[in-house]
Amino acid sequence: MQNKYILGFLTVAFLFLFSCQSSQYGDRMKEPFSGSQYESNNRWFRAVGKGSSQKDNIAKSKADLAVKSELAGQVESNIKKVTDQYLDETGLGGDSELTEKFSSLTRQVMNTTIVDLMKIGEEKFIKEGVYTVFLAYEIKKAAMFRFMKKQIRLNKKLSKIEIDKMESMLDGEITKAES
Repeated sequence: MQNKYILGFLTVAFLFLFSCQSSQYGDRMKEPFSGSQYESNNRWFRAVGKGSSQKDNIAKSKADLAVKSELAGQVESNIKKVTDQYLDETGLGGDSELTEKFSSLTRQVMNTTIVDLMKIGEEKFIKEGVYTVFLAYEIKKAAMFRFMKKQIRLNKKLSKIEIDKMESMLDGEITKAES
């Protein structure tokens, strides 16, 4: 009987010891702005950036640059996917000239303006003289695509056919984003 108690105690102690250890990757940390409300979806491009420095304004600038770079990358990869999908659906195949022009226009738009950018969160921490800033931004997809349509119309290097194709692609994405 006493052996059962000793065996039970050792089992519980053994389980307790191994459950308290951290994983092989280290301790899990939860940063601000994690969760689905800070992730991109069918209506929003969203991103979170983090910056650290001994000066708070530099930490904020680093976070701002990180979050905007993330957003620009999301928009660009989304546009590439849309272009490829459109070309496949319309039977135009790998119309590389249209893809190149559309990608170039996307980069130009992203380099100059990120439309309808809204800050949805900012948190600042200081530990041992080092500031860490977290920023969260979002862009409404439909507004971004509408802005791109305006930029397409202003581009004098595009033919009427190219403008129509690009606008058709963006109209489809606007419809998806608003539904």
